Order: sequence, then structure tokens, then C-alpha cells
Amino acid sequence: MTVASEYELLTERAGLADRSARGKLLLTGTEAAEFLQGQVSNDVEALAPGAGCYAAFLTPKGKMRGDMRVLRGEGWLWIDTEPETLPALARTIQMYSIGRDVSHRDVTSERAILSLVGPTARGALETEPPPVEHGHVDGEHGLYVTTDLGVDVICAAADADGVRAALGIDEVSVESAECRRIESGRPRHGLDTDAETIPQEAGLNERAVSFTKGCYVGQETVARLYYKGRPNRHLRGLRLSEPAAHGDPVVLGERLVANIGSACVSPRYGPIALALLRREASPGDTVAVGRGGGPAEVVELPFGSR
Repeated sequence: MTVASEYELLTERAGLADRSARGKLLLTGTEAAEFLQGQVSNDVEALAPGAGCYAAFLTPKGKMRGDMRVLRGEGWLWIDTEPETLPALARTIQMYSIGRDVSHRDVTSERAILSLVGPTARGALETEPPPVEHGHVDGEHGLYVTTDLGVDVICAAADADGVRAALGIDEVSVESAECRRIESGRPRHGLDTDAETIPQEAGLNERAVSFTKGCYVGQETVARLYYKGRPNRHLRGLRLSEPAAHGDPVVLGERLVANIGSACVSPRYGPIALALLRREASPGDTVAVGRGGGPAEVVELPFGSR
């Protein structure tokens, strides 16, 4: 399947991208939600069964160790995250849950995540999950979870091939699905955010941070920046004059203001990228990207928002 045909599926109908490589943990125990509440930035205890949230995993100085999706069920919490984040998160849970009724199990190899991306994704399922993002419901083929661009089907890894066949949705490359993520302006940890990023810089406060819950690791810095500070960087989009690669320099005048995070060639917008730009680079500015210094326009996210 060509890039153009995959993109058409993802924007006009639906395509299936396999995201089973994500790290996955299952937490159980009567104190699991209370424990996780003190470790991540969003309000886990407020979740009802069938709901979920996006959250950041921070250092005491408020910088990102990773991010994750948290789903709450009857007697369990599900976490999926970037593979690189999983070991540190698992160690934290193991170390700091000692003496509490919290158990965790790495289910990365046991579960598959099949992402149905596109406007008709929900209609392909016999049972639709709640419309709000992270809402989930048990379905014939596994757990159905609403995403910003469709639905994730979480199923037993051993059943994944059968689920693909039963759903009858054409598979697309992860790269094509990533293009839709970049267009929507959602950062990915390890590409667009890293160990030096504070959530507000990446525009994550609204999605990932609760300012009404109790204390959690990194809260002081995150709250101080939100109420009294001004972030040094902002996640922006770049409309490029030519394709760029992760890590390419972004220069304003003679000053390095960022390095490219995620980049792709969008069939709709052409070459585009995400970057955490220093605040002196504003939407509408022209910056130079890459060794050749090709011009690029700084834009607000998501792409196409103006």
C-alpha cells in the first residue's frame, strides 16, 4: 500500500496500526489508585471504572521521566507507556509500594495494542466505547479504548492475528499513523519531549496535569511555573521547505532555538515537524532548519488550525 493510499484510509475511513511495542503494566490491590496518585501528575483516584487519563511521570524537579495512559477498571489499573519509560516506572512502583496493598505485573508481551485510526473506526466495532478520550469498554475482541483519532483494541497477544482478521480493517504502517499524530500536534516522549522537558513547555498541562489533586512527585515545580512563571520553550509546528530529520537544528537569526522532534512528509501539508522552540521564536516567524538552513515557518498546533 502506498503512503497516499494509507493516508486516505486514515483520514477518510480507518486503518489499523500495530502499537503493541508499547510498555504495559497491570496494577491491582486496594491501594493501587492511591499509590499511583502520588506518583503521576493527573488525578487517578478521581477516575471511575471505564474511564482513563493521560499523565506525566516526573522527577522531583518537575521534569519528565516519561508519560503514560492510565485506564481504570473494576479492581485494576492499566498503564501503557513508551518502552524506554517502562523500566524506570516499574522500579518506582516496586520500590515505593513496599508495605502497601499494590501489586504490579509487566504484561508487555502478553497484550497487543491495535490502533484503529480514522473517522469510521468506532463504527467497525460491535460495541462502541464512551466518546470521551480514554473511555473504555469490554468488547468481543478485547478492551476498546477511545483515542483522539479513533479506538485502540487491547487484546491478548496470542489472539492478535485473529482480531485483525475479524475486524477486517486494512493494516497501515506505524509511520503513516505517526504522520496523523504529528499533524494533530501531539508530542511523543523520546522524540518531542525528553528528560529536560517540563509538561507546560510541551503544552501538556491541560491533558496531563491536575492542579486540584493532592501532592505528587514534581508538583512544586509544575505548579510554580503554571501560576507564577513563564516557560522558556513552547511546542510549535514547523512548515518546512524540505524534509527534515529528528535532531536537525532549528536556528532563528544566529541562535539555535531548538532541534527537530518528530518530522514527516504529510500528504496534506507537505514536510512538517514538531519542535520545542525557545520562546523568542513565535508563530509567523521564519527559522532555518538543518545543515542547509532551509527556511521553515513557525505555526500554532495543530497543523491546519488557521
